[in-house]
This record gives sequence, structure tokens and C-alpha cells, in this order.
Amino acid sequence: MDMQLGMIGLGRMGANMAQRLMRGGHRLAVFDPKPEAHKALAENGADPADSLAALVAKLPAPRVLWLMVPAGEITEATLAGLLPLLAAGDTVIDGGNSNYKDTMRRAAKFAERKIDYVDCGTSGGVWGLAEGYSMMIGGDAKAVERLRPIFETLAPAHDRGWGRVGPVGSGHFTKMVHNGIEYGLMQAYAEGFSIMKHKRELGLDLHQVAEIWRHGSVVRSWLLDLTAAALEKNPEMAGIAPYVEDSGEGRWTVAEAIDLDVPAPVITLSLLERLRSRDSDSYSDKLLAAMRNEFGGHAIRKE
Repeated sequence: MDMQLGMIGLGRMGANMAQRLMRGGHRLAVFDPKPEAHKALAENGADPADSLAALVAKLPAPRVLWLMVPAGEITEATLAGLLPLLAAGDTVIDGGNSNYKDTMRRAAKFAERKIDYVDCGTSGGVWGLAEGYSMMIGGDAKAVERLRPIFETLAPAHDRGWGRVGPVGSGHFTKMVHNGIEYGLMQAYAEGFSIMKHKRELGLDLHQVAEIWRHGSVVRSWLLDLTAAALEKNPEMAGIAPYVEDSGEGRWTVAEAIDLDVPAPVITLSLLERLRSRDSDSYSDKLLAAMRNEFGGHAIRKE
């Protein structure tokens, strides 16, 4: 069964999800503050709107609206603008990486108007259009069941890669932990390949090693597949600055672990390594060198 819904936020991931939904037979009205984001989707059959109010007006009641906008103030402002436009029986799905505590607070506000609020932690990145998305969904069980055709279309298969994990907030909570685990996995791969890179006398071909590990190895994974692809394209990592961003979920996972008295050293250290990568003029490292000089007369390298 196809459904008609509105999509808010047409960044790369949102646009890809919109395309997958339309390929699955769903009818879409779309809105993004950047008008140029509408063009490709309109050419493929989406109905573009020039405002939130216009988007809502294009949808039959009860309306379903999917948000794919960055966590934080943009999500907050979008929902504040959307709430007065909706009516009882409508449903809002937040598919971004919102903090689950914000999700629970927002859901309570929408519930006062009898509007269902569903949080969908979404993983798949730029590959989701072709491979499907992994979706961890929180919200009222009946609301999620009504939305089943949407989730089945976006998932890798109707019966795989998605599910309701609990009440509202649980989808974003689960995605937060998912991303914390991702930090640890990425750090382990990066450190392992760095060790092999520095064993220069063996002349290891890191792309070859990655390809070997991809088949039959206990450490094989999709992340390793992507690592192998990166090593094939740029084995020396030429032109890439050693600066690693974090989008917030790792920090939230570490904070939650502390609140719950759960030890999470790998995730915590992987987050700290990302922070360390940004310090190109490390005061702490300079002070360490100075300490060694003070107590042991160890040489200091000059800049």
C-alpha cells in the first residue's frame, strides 16, 4: 500500500530517502529552505512546497510528515513552526539524530494536541538509496504499525533492518548507542591499519590486507568494506587533514554511560581521540615536553 507524506529537509540523505520512497510507489510533497534542493525530486515526481504551511496544505488528513534536518536548533525551530499547522491524528517522524531527551520533551508537547510523534534513528548514509536504511523506531505501537509501508520501503527488505524498539525516545536512544559503537569500531580499524603502515620494513599493501580480511575474517564488516574502498582510492591518505569531526552522538553516549554507571572505555577513548585530532597546537603536549626537561633534562624539540 502506498502512502502520501511530506518530507522536510532535502540534504543528501533526505533527498535519497525521498527518492527511495517514490521508487516504492509513495507520493511525496517536499520542502527545504533551499529551493534548489527541490529541483531533482520535482523532476522525479515530488510535489515541491515553498513553505511549511504550503507543504501541510498539500497533504490529506491525517497527515504524515518526515523530518530529515540536523539535530539541535534547526529541528527545534522546524517543529515549532510545524506544530500550529497540524491537527489531531497527524503524525510527525523525526528521522534525524536528535538527542532522545529532546525527543521525549517534544513528543509530550505534540501529544497535548493528540499528534503522534515517532522517532526514527536512521543509519545508512549515502548508501541507503541503493542498499536500504537501518531504522530504529520509537513511538506508539499503533502509530508505528500505521507507518509500516513507509518503513518497509526504506528498509533493506520488508522484514529486515527496521523495527519498533520501544516507546518514544527509544529510537533515538538506540541510534545514539549505535553511533557510539561506530566510533569504537572506526578507531580500532584506524589504529590497526596505522600499526601496519608504520611497519615499513614489511612493505605491506594495506588495501590487499583489507581485501583479505573482508572474506572469512572475524573482523569483516561493511565498515571494513568501506575502509578497503578508501585504501584503494588513496592508500597514502594524501590531501586529508588529520582532523576528525563528531556529530554529537558519541558525546551523548559517553554522558549516558556515566549517568548509568556503565563503564564504556573504548567508546570514551575513541571520542577523546577525535577531540585530540583537532588540536594542531597542543598545549598539553608542549607542557609534557617541558616537564620531562625539568625533571630529567630531556631534550625539547623546537618548533
